[in-house]
Amino acid sequence: MGEEPQRRVIDAGAVEAALAGLGDRAVVQQWAERFSILADPSRLTLLVCIHYAREISVSDLAAAAGMTDTAVSQALRLLRAHGLVTGHRTGRVVRYSLADATIHDLIHHVRPHPGAPPHGGDV
Repeated sequence: MGEEPQRRVIDAGAVEAALAGLGDRAVVQQWAERFSILADPSRLTLLVCIHYAREISVSDLAAAAGMTDTAVSQALRLLRAHGLVTGHRTGRVVRYSLADATIHDLIHHVRPHPGAPPHGGDV
């Protein structure tokens, strides 16, 4: 196995700062996976709906998102598997809520509460 080639460094301080900020590459990989989950418009729609409803059933979520119950259930399984939502049963009804505080904060940047000042991130 050969050695890694020499790299030309213009600003060693910038490289050190970048590496310190990068930290553990496994964490970056985890975030990339989370962002891939959020990149789907249907799943992001569900997360926004859940955020503003605070707790919501599959049927109500399907009505709000304009999706079928089956599509919502499939998406919720994936969101739950990635720790983004949680469900709790009340009798025969399971209600879903956000389980990830970071996703909660991100949604405020995507869709601020009505009447809130804009963050300047509108696309």
